[in-house]
Amino acid sequence: MISFKDLKNAVLVALWFVFLTFPIMVIKVNPYERTIAWRWQNMFYIAAGSFVFYLVSRLYLKNKAAKQERKKRLGIKDRPKTDWQQRLLTEPRLYIPSLAVILTVLIIFPHVLSTYQINIMIAALMYVVLGLGLNIVVGVAGLLDLGYVAFYAVGAYSYALLHLHFGLGFWTVLPLGGLLAATFGIVLGFPVLRLRGDYLAIVTLGFGEIIRLILENWNDFSHGPSGISNIPRPGFFGVEMTLDQSIMYLYYLMILLVIFTIFVVNRLQNSRIGRAWFALREDEIACQAMGIDKTRTKLTAFALGAFWAGMVGVIFAAKTTFVNPASFTFLESAIILCIVVLGGMGSIIGVIIAALVLMLLPEYLRAFSDYRMLVFGATLVIMMVFRPQGIISTVRRTYTLEKKPTIK
Repeated sequence: MISFKDLKNAVLVALWFVFLTFPIMVIKVNPYERTIAWRWQNMFYIAAGSFVFYLVSRLYLKNKAAKQERKKRLGIKDRPKTDWQQRLLTEPRLYIPSLAVILTVLIIFPHVLSTYQINIMIAALMYVVLGLGLNIVVGVAGLLDLGYVAFYAVGAYSYALLHLHFGLGFWTVLPLGGLLAATFGIVLGFPVLRLRGDYLAIVTLGFGEIIRLILENWNDFSHGPSGISNIPRPGFFGVEMTLDQSIMYLYYLMILLVIFTIFVVNRLQNSRIGRAWFALREDEIACQAMGIDKTRTKLTAFALGAFWAGMVGVIFAAKTTFVNPASFTFLESAIILCIVVLGGMGSIIGVIIAALVLMLLPEYLRAFSDYRMLVFGATLVIMMVFRPQGIISTVRRTYTLEKKPTIK
């Protein structure tokens, strides 16, 4: 039942949301006619919507808690739920048809939709790879990295500068950009080996800002705020391609990179180093007591996470043919971190879904004009209230030992 306290809190929540959204939802300025339109009905809609939503959410959470309490009082144990994620990943009759359908849709996609839609999908696939790379550091190893965009910038500027000064092509710089970013990851990893939690986050945030400020102020090296232009797109054995053909080529290249990343990250998580990362995330002291080399484990996580960011940075430079420091702000790191948290810490499928949702949702909400970012933010809040563990929680491979009956 809804109590008086819940009604009071619902009113306060409604007033708070009205206060937050007042400049966006109520005031509309016309700069040409220099007039202001007051849309008071929007304030009523926001207040009523937030009031009802709060009461419904409280009722849902109370009913859920009451059911758990009733089961606990009666001694009823929950039935073990069938882990559909585990079945989907381990049973060929389930995942092979699913993969076939997804690959078919991805292959047909650029032949059906416009170039604009293909560009949006390329950006979404780039964030899928970035999310999977940061997932190694944050989701699997448990190292909160707020400066991940620095490795992204290293990859992008590697291609821009190596082509500008040495004339190197895309395919030559692609692995070099990843290796340079991995080197920066190791350089970052050494000073922060003893740090954890908030302290680690502050240091990595500072590292990301240092890289951006260097790129912005060192004009002789990076051309400063003006950036570097005329970066060539990826080539295919010297074949001349039109703009539409090069975009489609880059789209298929990103699909291959996503598949390669998923394969490598999945193998890493189920390997010896992957189990060490999970142990480091759960309890660093116990991990070290079990004989795991904490230094090597952390440096490996930073280096591998940075490697994927560096490769995507090279692809970003090739896609836009222009790079400047404004593309590598803290907001990019925050978006990638949101992808990992909302998808599920350590979950590959969850990160992929979260990246597609977070990248495609703002684009397809452009019909809402001024309200699209409001809807986007509300979606994130609802997600964290009702699914705090993420869209898909981590699925770890489990092993069971069955005792064979002895024959007397």
